[in-house]
Amino acid sequence: MSRARRHWVMPVSIVLALLLGLLPLPPAIQPLRPYWLALVVAYWVIEDPDRRGLGFAFIVGLFADLAFGGLLGEQALRLVVMAYILQRFRARLRFFPMSQQALAIGGLLLNDRVLVWVLHAALKLPPTPHLIWLAPLLGMLLWPVVFLLITAARQGHRP
Repeated sequence: MSRARRHWVMPVSIVLALLLGLLPLPPAIQPLRPYWLALVVAYWVIEDPDRRGLGFAFIVGLFADLAFGGLLGEQALRLVVMAYILQRFRARLRFFPMSQQALAIGGLLLNDRVLVWVLHAALKLPPTPHLIWLAPLLGMLLWPVVFLLITAARQGHRP
């Protein structure tokens, strides 16, 4: 029974992250939206590295590109870069205390924002709002919650 429980957690977490990314927000706080999909993909790359890696991040990123309607391949590239860095440092990161993990995830989310800025500048797309640089901080603060909720769902416990 517990094995059957685990199979639904990954697709449901991805769908929820996509829905949270699509949720309409007032224009004033839109730039502060955390990158939910990156948090969920980071969880799966850290906790299930044998089955969730660069290919997983690429496919999820393509689904996000189609769902969000942006530049095709942008989300895929962003998630693959993040997954690569996570795979590289997974052995250390997995055993960090939650506060240090959150700092590392915050750094990865900041790296993601730099990548977005470089892509937009290289492709001469409109610049992103300045408040977008605060979103990695919010994602860093949400990391422990996301981590604990998905872990509880995988193990069949109530959060």
